Amino acid sequence: MEKEKEVWSFKTSDLVAIPNIITYVRFVLIIPFVYFFLAEQYIYAAICIGLSGLTDCFDGMAARKLNQVTPLGKILDPIADKVTLFAVVICMVIYVPMVLPILVTLLVKDLLMLIGGADLIKKRLTPPSANWYGKVGTIIFYFSVCLIVFLKAFFAYENMVLDLVLLSVTAASMLYALYRYGKIYFAMIKEYNESLKKTADIKNK
Repeated sequence: MEKEKEVWSFKTSDLVAIPNIITYVRFVLIIPFVYFFLAEQYIYAAICIGLSGLTDCFDGMAARKLNQVTPLGKILDPIADKVTLFAVVICMVIYVPMVLPILVTLLVKDLLMLIGGADLIKKRLTPPSANWYGKVGTIIFYFSVCLIVFLKAFFAYENMVLDLVLLSVTAASMLYALYRYGKIYFAMIKEYNESLKKTADIKNK
């Protein structure tokens, strides 16, 4: 739990740290993805998402290899994930309206996580970095949505049962990630409040 106790800090040099620069690329890739997808150029859209996924792996590897794990990076990484997911889901909803429940689930999950993260930063605590359950949820999301779109776009194949199963598993993985992150958040808040109480007790003595 040591990482969860880390005090929030920011350095200007963090803006040009190589892992964070790689993360910026994921933000930039959203624009061509949306353009190609709406233009029905699905192969190019898939390439953009593939590159985004690669940079998602590389920024973490670079941060550890170069010893450039920064509080800013821990914030930028999940934000890049969320913005990319929103762009993908919105495009999916336009193409496959059945994805709408996933968009609602994603909105609720990320809104709650955003509120929690902002509260931690306000208390000068670093929000937890992405954990395996968050990454697994993202992988399941991409797999499910891409499979639905791929079958419809290239084979004109739609299977209601398959779609419902894929979307249900995706929603469940998102809610599980929210539950696990929620546990971390409340544990950090509890520890923070206890430290405030101890400080107050010492001052009152």
